[in-house]
Amino acid sequence: MQVTETLKDGLKRGYQITITAGELDAKVNEKLAEAQPGIEMKGFRKGKVPMALLKKQFGTRLLGEAMQEAVDGAMSNHLEETGDRPALQPDIKMEGENWKEGDDVVVSMSYETLPEIEQPELKDITIEKMVVKADDAAVDEALTGLAEQAKNFKPRRKGSKAKDGDQVVLDFVGRVDGEAFEGGAAEDFPLELGSGQFIPGFEEQLVGVKVDDEAVVTVTFPEQYQAENLAGKEAEFTCTIKEIKAPAPAELDDELAKQFGAESLDGLKGQIRERLEAEYASAARAVMKRSLLDKLDAAVSFDLPPTLVDAEANQIAHQLWHEDNPDVHDHNHEKVEPTEEHRRLAERRVKLGLLLAELGQKNEIQVTDAEMTQAILNQARQYPGKEREFFEFVQQNQQVQQQIRAPLFEDKVVDYIFELADVTEVEGDKDKLKAAVEALDEE
Repeated sequence: MQVTETLKDGLKRGYQITITAGELDAKVNEKLAEAQPGIEMKGFRKGKVPMALLKKQFGTRLLGEAMQEAVDGAMSNHLEETGDRPALQPDIKMEGENWKEGDDVVVSMSYETLPEIEQPELKDITIEKMVVKADDAAVDEALTGLAEQAKNFKPRRKGSKAKDGDQVVLDFVGRVDGEAFEGGAAEDFPLELGSGQFIPGFEEQLVGVKVDDEAVVTVTFPEQYQAENLAGKEAEFTCTIKEIKAPAPAELDDELAKQFGAESLDGLKGQIRERLEAEYASAARAVMKRSLLDKLDAAVSFDLPPTLVDAEANQIAHQLWHEDNPDVHDHNHEKVEPTEEHRRLAERRVKLGLLLAELGQKNEIQVTDAEMTQAILNQARQYPGKEREFFEFVQQNQQVQQQIRAPLFEDKVVDYIFELADVTEVEGDKDKLKAAVEALDEE
């Protein structure tokens, strides 16, 4: 077996691999010898079939296996000897259109190797960490928001007309073609106007009613309504208005706290403070991470595999095109050509991705099975009632597993660098933090 270099240009590599006919024949004979003891054939005892007959019967099929194994073995040996790490799966092509049994096999192999990457001095990297405490004003603002979520309704003064956002307590009976239908009637039903709880057009027609009014609401059921006997039909609802109530925020007291799982108002405030500071810490970490990546980008320089940059630039251009064209959900559109800006962003992403991967590998950073399982479970919660199906889907799909593992691995490498870097804590407030986070989206 002979391996000859045909290309060495930057990170591009090309080789010609020649496997002689004699080597292939030896591999076929080796396979036949391994299988011979278990082969039975008419006229021969088990394990006693002559090699010549076995070769005639099975040689052609085994020749293909021998060729594949020889090429794979040659590629593995070559990569081990050279230390090359292909950026993508090597491209292997058989040369010669008229190959026949008994000829040497010549294949070409080409790939782009990953570059040599020097690890920057991590302890020399300086980063600021913004520390933001939740002040009383922020806690009170969040508490007021919770009170609005838990709003009550209080009766309006007699004679008041219902407004959008009010709660109307009513009896109603619905009819289609003059006949009442199942599920179309209720008594003392509390309906918040503007909530969209009823079919389109119903709630709007109750704006302006007063207590003791009898209103007739005419609506048309949607064509895709779940009850097929009502889909697309016009209906009349006779409504008797019994109460009209205006929305009012819940009182800031212990009763409100209990609605949100706290024993007292002070306890709820403590929970809110912890949640806010956790949110601030997460946002501050995002700012720190961007600062770190900027410093790493400036600290290292190495050749980038063109195929990786091209693939990343195409993906960025395609993703941004869909963001600008949200009505297009498939890929049946003209090819999106990357711009220079897309390529610059792609080069940064590939560069930092390779650097973080190298740092993770050299420092033996790994995503544990427990971390993967937790991440999958967290994503499964986005599909209520189908968590098990999602979990099984991920378990059977290597590509999806890699999509989940990649950000986990990156964050672990970033945390490793944070531990070694010179991190200085600086006090900030939520406005400064908000501005810093907004700046991330502008870059």
